Amino acid sequence: MQSAGSIPELIPPFLKKGDVVAITCPAKKLPGPMTDAVVLLESWGLEVVTGATLSASYHQFAGDDELRALDLQRFIDNDDIKAIIAARGGYGTVRMIDLVDFGHFKTYPKWIVGFSDITVLHAHLYANFNTQTIHGQMPVNIPDASKYSLETLRRALFGEEIIYTIKSSYLNRRGSGTGKLVGGNLSLLVSVLGSVSDYQYNGNILFVEDVGEYLYSVDRMFRTLDRAGKLKNLAGLIVGGFTDLKDNDIPFGQTVPEIVMEIVKKYHYPVCFDFPAGHIVNNQSLVLGKKLRLEVTSDAVSAVYL
Repeated sequence: MQSAGSIPELIPPFLKKGDVVAITCPAKKLPGPMTDAVVLLESWGLEVVTGATLSASYHQFAGDDELRALDLQRFIDNDDIKAIIAARGGYGTVRMIDLVDFGHFKTYPKWIVGFSDITVLHAHLYANFNTQTIHGQMPVNIPDASKYSLETLRRALFGEEIIYTIKSSYLNRRGSGTGKLVGGNLSLLVSVLGSVSDYQYNGNILFVEDVGEYLYSVDRMFRTLDRAGKLKNLAGLIVGGFTDLKDNDIPFGQTVPEIVMEIVKKYHYPVCFDFPAGHIVNNQSLVLGKKLRLEVTSDAVSAVYL
């Protein structure tokens, strides 16, 4: 397989008012209608179409694997659709991704939006097409999302500037680095390791987040990435939300920052903790696959797209 760096970069056209966007559900089934999401997207001047998966149910999934793949395929192959937004994560994308033909996407790319389980799609599209995608709020999260996180999603879709400046944590490692931003949910990054959907990490800035994991499992997954050579040649590491973490009866004994820094202490790139992205209310949008400059000082962290 070619590395993403050897494939010409593919950037989907930014949205404009009047464009059509689609909502599909490639993973876990939905608890109800996505009315809030439709209203929000329409308020941005967009027309919204929804897939069969929004009302489908098969065990815990939004329809069986074939239905979820067909729903996504239909929107990929429809040139009138300018962005595809995953309704939610959960689990299921890895079960159906190999049933999808992305050949049309190469000629007519469009924005893919989502996070968590949708990391599988982000990684697959970057690995195979060197394309940009959006890690951001999904329809199921919109009722509880911060207004600013939704504004960053709008900016990302419409190609407006996004610059992040946050207060630096004493846990951070200072420095600067430039590279394409890759990553997503830690569990999903490990699940696609060594597959046709695996990211290229070398020379890039890695973003990671996760939810509901045991601390020992976080340690194991970071060590898995490191032993696979994924953490050695990064240009920077951004650690987002690690929320609702669990511990065993016998405590693991380390926090997430302590776990991470113990593993990457032998490297020299900048490391940023508590970045506002992940399974949090203020899940700010990130354009994955786009070149970013990360600056970490004792006072502030800035992340600027180039």
